[in-house]
Amino acid sequence: MRDYDRLPQELRMWLASASLPWAPRSVLRAYDKAIAKTSDKDRALHELDRLQESLLKRDAVKVWGQNHPGAPRRPAP
Repeated sequence: MRDYDRLPQELRMWLASASLPWAPRSVLRAYDKAIAKTSDKDRALHELDRLQESLLKRDAVKVWGQNHPGAPRRPAP
């Protein structure tokens, strides 16, 4: 809980509505990378949204298979 309490307020707020059970250290690492990439807190949070969506799509394929509605679509051959 101490790690969570040390997170920046905007990141704690983001975590409150996150779809995945992020560990505080993992989300802070991803957030720091996003801040370095975007130089903006709001854009960094959007990067986290994008990353989370990507992880959800990847996991959907692993858990439920390629036919799951959340799985990324492959182009037709």
